[in-house]
Amino acid sequence: MGGIYKNIPAGLDEVDVIIAGGSWILPLARRQTAQPDAGPRGTAGCVVAARLSDADPTLSILVVEAGRNNQGLPNITYPLLLLNNILPGSLDTLFYEGNKEESLSGRSIVVPSGGVLGGGSSINLLTYSRAQAVDYDSWQTEGWSAEELIPYLKKIETYHGAGTPETHGYHGPMHVTPSTFTVRASEEGFIRAAEKLGYPEARDIQDLETINATQRNVRYVSIDGKRQDAASNYLHPRLEDSEHPNLHVLTEHQVVRILFDEKRASGIEIRPNPLFANGGDVQKVMARKLVVVSCGAMGTPLVLERSGVGDPKILSDAGVDIVAKVPGVGAEYQDHQLLTYPYYSSLRPNETFDAVYTGRRDVDELVKNGDPIMGWTAADVYSKLRPGDHEIKALGPAFERAWNRDYQDCVTRPLSIITSLNGFPGDPNGKPHAQFFSCSTFTPYPYSRGHVHITSPSLGDPINFTTGFFADEDGVDMKKSVWAYKKQREIIRRMEIFRGEYAPLHPPFAPHSNAAVTTEPLDGPLPSNPPDIVYTAEDDQVLEQWLRENVSTTWHSLGTCKMAPEDEGGVVDANLSVYGVKGLKIADLSIAPSNVGANTANTAFVIGEKAADMFIQELRETGV
Repeated sequence: MGGIYKNIPAGLDEVDVIIAGGSWILPLARRQTAQPDAGPRGTAGCVVAARLSDADPTLSILVVEAGRNNQGLPNITYPLLLLNNILPGSLDTLFYEGNKEESLSGRSIVVPSGGVLGGGSSINLLTYSRAQAVDYDSWQTEGWSAEELIPYLKKIETYHGAGTPETHGYHGPMHVTPSTFTVRASEEGFIRAAEKLGYPEARDIQDLETINATQRNVRYVSIDGKRQDAASNYLHPRLEDSEHPNLHVLTEHQVVRILFDEKRASGIEIRPNPLFANGGDVQKVMARKLVVVSCGAMGTPLVLERSGVGDPKILSDAGVDIVAKVPGVGAEYQDHQLLTYPYYSSLRPNETFDAVYTGRRDVDELVKNGDPIMGWTAADVYSKLRPGDHEIKALGPAFERAWNRDYQDCVTRPLSIITSLNGFPGDPNGKPHAQFFSCSTFTPYPYSRGHVHITSPSLGDPINFTTGFFADEDGVDMKKSVWAYKKQREIIRRMEIFRGEYAPLHPPFAPHSNAAVTTEPLDGPLPSNPPDIVYTAEDDQVLEQWLRENVSTTWHSLGTCKMAPEDEGGVVDANLSVYGVKGLKIADLSIAPSNVGANTANTAFVIGEKAADMFIQELRETGV
């Protein structure tokens, strides 16, 4: 019978298909970072495993996960507790520490990633956010256009929001709901404030086309307030029934490398994760038919390079023998660039998560009483926004050229995604006992590119990781964040709950500037439609420097093993087969050839569903 294990059972040293989602560097840092939205790592792999098992119950499948089983963990089950996953000491989050970067004023950024069964879908912000149709079309890959992917978008979900059957599904494993709890004062206030700036409320902003609008958030939360994730909704139901006897999951084990027989992937080496076990031998598990790597945009290129697949110079410098020359491995790193801004508010203690995170509200009592707030993500409003013509010109000639080239005729591409958050965006301990309201902004489609590579064949050794944030040649990415800061601030200033900026997490504009922020909470709101803040050239310099010193990851890492022709830096073909070898596939966000105007969880699920269909068909046709 199939099952979930912490050690390999006798007789499970060879299976038909291995899904490797367990590559984990020994964390160099475990510290708090910015507001989370963990880019899925292992999410697509769970989908692939479940669908392969459905298609052929005789097919023996082993999923390898470096983290622990997510089942029954309160920080995963209850959406309100999601911020605990990035606090120091989290067992379920990986932290990849980057190099110091000149474009970030000499800072290094730490990028978190899912480190538990279900990957990022088990610890993220649970936002239901879908790419625009133009995003998938821009991949320019046969079989991966928006029209061809809509069936998979529908297959994922049981949708409880406003929308139409043309793009939404109503029978899938992932429930999408408006949540068990919302705060009307801030939700309604944000929507009405955005309307004053020309951004109306949309019925369905996730219809693949809608732009320049807000929407009341829908989320990957069940109708009874529980997280919907890849492990809980795809794997666990199959592990617990009697219809999938050959589906196996091994947790708390790291993938050291892929094994090859000549050029064919024949298995993997694994070892116990030292976070959970004191030592343990490296073991081999062989694959008769297929090896699928699903370690995410951070982990997958590291596994390939440790296995001898990658750029020959990088492999040589790291002391790894070359199996296949694939220079694109680990290149083209992308991530949406996040800033989150807190404000004082007039919200009550039960209308933010601050009281929970400072211990002023008892979590055990909330759970015991079935309080609907436990099913809340605190992010009630979502938007996809673009600037007006006068704003485009104000951002300078380099920005205007980029806009005319990449946005002007592509009218559904957002410049920024702005989301509300009822609470302080980080550890609130030591902060004033105020009720905070925050606004997060991230800029999709970055021009910046980074990389992630090994420096040795050993797990736990430092990696060579650079985000590339704000390093694009013309500085356009910076201008995007400048616009997003100004826009979100104008929205929040028009809300009745607004009581001033929390100065330590806003740019230090000069006290005499029209852009100066408050130093203490205001006694009341501003007028309902105040004049826009006028920023001087000096203010813009302050803002840009502050952005360099504070920009962070959105946990939306992708693109490091992109799906493209090999001579264009591709690592996999349209069937997700790795170039230069046989029997090796990739199924995760690393394969995305270009970015998406959305949070990335939904795209990871789509990749998983599409990959599963292709792998099933290929296994049937080849009879391997």
